[in-house]
Amino acid sequence: MAAKDEFQPFPVKDQLPGVDFCVSSSPPWPEVVLLGFQHYIVMLGTTVIIPSILVPLMGGGNVEKAEVINTLLFVSGLNTLLQTSLGTRLPVVMGGSYAFIIPSISIALSRNSNSLFIDPHQMFKQCMRAVQGALIIASFLQMVIGFFGFWRIFARFLSPLAAVPLVTLTGLGLYAHGFPQLAQCVEVGLPALILVVLLAEFVPYTIKSKRSIYVRFAVLASIAIVWLYAEILTVAGAYKNRSPETQFSCRTDRSGLISAAPWIRFPYPFQWGRPTFNVGDTIAMMAACFVAVVESTGTFFAASRYGSATPVPPSVLSRGVGWQGVATLLNGFFGAGTGATASVENAGLLGLSRVGSRRVIQVSAGFMLFFSVLGKFGAVLASIPLPIFAALYCVLFAYVASAGLGFLQFCNLNSFRSKFILGFALFMGLSVPQYFNEYLLISGHGPVHTHATWFNNVMQVIFTSQATVAIVVAYFLDCTTHSLGESSSRRDSGRHWWEKFRTFNQDTRSEEFYSLPWNLNRFFPSF
Repeated sequence: MAAKDEFQPFPVKDQLPGVDFCVSSSPPWPEVVLLGFQHYIVMLGTTVIIPSILVPLMGGGNVEKAEVINTLLFVSGLNTLLQTSLGTRLPVVMGGSYAFIIPSISIALSRNSNSLFIDPHQMFKQCMRAVQGALIIASFLQMVIGFFGFWRIFARFLSPLAAVPLVTLTGLGLYAHGFPQLAQCVEVGLPALILVVLLAEFVPYTIKSKRSIYVRFAVLASIAIVWLYAEILTVAGAYKNRSPETQFSCRTDRSGLISAAPWIRFPYPFQWGRPTFNVGDTIAMMAACFVAVVESTGTFFAASRYGSATPVPPSVLSRGVGWQGVATLLNGFFGAGTGATASVENAGLLGLSRVGSRRVIQVSAGFMLFFSVLGKFGAVLASIPLPIFAALYCVLFAYVASAGLGFLQFCNLNSFRSKFILGFALFMGLSVPQYFNEYLLISGHGPVHTHATWFNNVMQVIFTSQATVAIVVAYFLDCTTHSLGESSSRRDSGRHWWEKFRTFNQDTRSEEFYSLPWNLNRFFPSF
């Protein structure tokens, strides 16, 4: 009998086993602080990359870039506290979103070409005010589909089969920010990648340690060691005669943030002036808001899995999207230059560290607020070479992708219908954005090229998002196609496994993970 049991399939698990601390539990306070600081370090990569792309196009220099980074850090801290307290209450960091780069660049280019200003600082403020106005109006789209329950309707028909491409490509879709950016400085990025894999996967088992301290702080240790190594290379003059691009990627003193950042600065609403509004810019930004909602949904599912929580009830998911809209609104008020989304890299860190505690994420939000005000100290950490972050992303994005593949356990993989939906959605989710991106690089514009710039931007934003294309294909096919023969499409898709989570109070565990504080339930009911 024992020999027979060895060949039985693994049982389906609503909650991921092996997690050291789940959403509602917490490590000792010293570890909470260190883990929170580790999450803060991880989210710095995206926080620096997005302003580094947008600010120069808007006409800003290092001073403006440092101020935008501090502003984005500040609102990310506020938004993370709101999402973990009043939104999904999952351990997710709310950071900047790449989905808003295309409409923001379009706004910057159009304002710069028509600008009468000579002063670059004034040009930057004009562009930022236009981005602010578009973000403020577009954020209401997220709040409407969230707080009015429209996203709950979508989630009620979402099956594990359709969730697989969504969550998987939420991680895999960011592959361009992994090894391609690491390769910009191989001598720094590759050691970081090797070190984090060794510390997380080999060292604990080689020394047979009973404590998971090496796994838990592998990212923090890897960054510290490789950053010191990069500093030694910089001081030793290893990059003196290299190209400017290599020096910018490899040297630790080329970011320009430390000298440009103020010692103390409090970001405040409308710091760049009164927002300006344009219908076309707003519509393009709404498309980015929709893409950010889709990608955040995939991150929410990954975070719930790595937090050892049950699948997210539709009402909680809709509530989280509503508060994401509030987060985008705050980004618009403060002038962060981009909208808000659930951080994919931080969700991957939950899986790497095996700590899905909500309290850890809230402590990381405290670090965001603290270092955003103390500009010089935050700039020191933000000057970590980007190839080091790219090395971490190779591991962290992979964890999110594997969380999506984990939902395959709920599906019937012997069904040809399931095989077609999975394969077709994954393939189209990778192939369509690749076509749109290549067309843009070759022609200078997307394949949809009309006289309406806003329409071109909408098409480009939607169809360059791997997760969005994948879920549109998978969701449509899953809801419209049927199995041949005796097999049930409902059971093939795994809907029966998530049936009890569709209503918030139908499973007693939902109250433990997703319920609001008792004194707020009457103001923000779980639908």
